[in-house]
Amino acid sequence: MKIKFLLLFLFIISYVNSQDKKTIYNPTDDAQKKIDSCIVEAKKEKKFILLQIGGNWCIWCIRFHKLTQDNYDIRNSLMNNFIVYHLNYSKENKNEAILAKLGFPQRFGFPVFVILNENGERIHTQQSDFLEDNNSGYDLKKVEKFLLNWSPKALDPNTYN
Repeated sequence: MKIKFLLLFLFIISYVNSQDKKTIYNPTDDAQKKIDSCIVEAKKEKKFILLQIGGNWCIWCIRFHKLTQDNYDIRNSLMNNFIVYHLNYSKENKNEAILAKLGFPQRFGFPVFVILNENGERIHTQQSDFLEDNNSGYDLKKVEKFLLNWSPKALDPNTYN
């Protein structure tokens, strides 16, 4: 009985650890092709593109991703307004050419968020620490406001007629 309990315990521990190590950023992606694909999809769906730039090594990148998956309102806001791509920045692949085209957003640290319009033009770069809550996590209201203020509807002049 003790051996069965021990094996079950080890299985649970290994399962939980494997869940924490899911790959969010893919260093082997052809990032420009992925972004081009996002542009096609954004035009078709009348959405903007949210580039979350960071790496699997970055705890704040993982926390933001987890928030976007676990919080219903934020997940909905993203799904309704944005095509999301996790642009890798790591020692394996820094995607320097793309970051140069985006105005060197890495200067703000990681994660950093770049919003492109449906034509792939950069319209905003957001430093992530402005979305945090006293270094304990992300502030839900700040994140919701950020997503709302940079949504296609917010930037549509017809919204204000």
